[in-house]
Amino acid sequence: MTGIAPLPEIETDALVVGAGPAGLMAAEQLAQAGFSVRIAEQMPSAGRKFLMAGKSGLNLTKDEEMPAFLGAYGGAAAWLAPMLEAFGPDAVQDWARGLGQPVFTGSTGRVFPEAMKASPLLRAWLARLAGLGVRLDTRWRCLGWQDGALRFETPAGPVRVRARAVVLGLGGASWRRLGSDGAWAGWIGAACAPFAPANVGLRVDWSPHMARHFGAPVKGAALSSGGVVSRGEVVVSARGLEGGGLYPLCPALREGAGLRVDLCPDLEVGALAARLARVPAKASGASRLRKGAGLSPVKQALVQECARPLSRDPADLARVLKDLGVPHQGVRPLDEAISVAGGVARAALDDRLMLRDRPGVFACGEMLDWEAPTGGYLLTGCFATGRWAGLGAVDWLRGAQAAARA
Repeated sequence: MTGIAPLPEIETDALVVGAGPAGLMAAEQLAQAGFSVRIAEQMPSAGRKFLMAGKSGLNLTKDEEMPAFLGAYGGAAAWLAPMLEAFGPDAVQDWARGLGQPVFTGSTGRVFPEAMKASPLLRAWLARLAGLGVRLDTRWRCLGWQDGALRFETPAGPVRVRARAVVLGLGGASWRRLGSDGAWAGWIGAACAPFAPANVGLRVDWSPHMARHFGAPVKGAALSSGGVVSRGEVVVSARGLEGGGLYPLCPALREGAGLRVDLCPDLEVGALAARLARVPAKASGASRLRKGAGLSPVKQALVQECARPLSRDPADLARVLKDLGVPHQGVRPLDEAISVAGGVARAALDDRLMLRDRPGVFACGEMLDWEAPTGGYLLTGCFATGRWAGLGAVDWLRGAQAAARA
């Protein structure tokens, strides 16, 4: 009886699984240290989600002082601090310039490539990696561990890769069509926090009268939930509210906290009440909101949607406009999220992002249990953790070399 033929097996110094920004950054560190590096990517090309981010300008980082920058990472700030201090906003800008991509800083401190898209930077990055001898294999789907090696389904059939160091940059569980499906949680063999949507829209069941305002931006408002305040913009859509103004509030909104909106954040209650009092008493409700409070049509619609019947008393109405409750049905589903919370737990990793239960295997990027708002923080976090894991793998390989020589 003929036995089953063994799987073809490949050996390499370092294997990076996932060709997103974290994985590519890890591969760069390993290749620059002189090790042979192979990248396995399940999609037909590298950086699918990175390219998608570039469609809105590719916000690489945020140019601000490190204490404020770290604060955007919330509960993960202390954990990520060494990584972000080693590769923060200044380093990201220098790295992009080193790839021939000049950058500029917008009025809010957000940093973009002058090209305002991701493709030129990604092409230059992949060319640099190829020049360092890095091999990129696409359409390689990782199926997990087998006899100490990683097994892949490839266009040429199944194969195993045995590497002396492995860096996993497999992404989270959002935007499945771009390759981040979270399937790795079933085989990684490390403690993982459940995935949850981050940087995502909010479900609101509007009444029919809101339909004419779908697509309208709500500008100049302050949103709050769970004690966090955001001055970012949101857009009214058929499914609820969307936009960057919601993203800092996602942790609280996920837990069921309410959404409050201050429609006149630059006015105190008393000053707003005085303005409303100057509007003739016989004026319609819409006129009072427009003339007295200066509300745009979409803001007026929100008030009518969420606070009818409106009080005729200027002081009472001012309090409503300064603290409007917007009933909602929770955040949008995971696959609609820009990023995720959850992933490989901090306790499962050592200080170099190596899995405690699997020596020589490192994890980085959105695989890790952290979340950050958009605005440059998310990409910088992926760059920084990828670099950190790559350098950790370099140290691991050098330690193995030293031990072999001893």
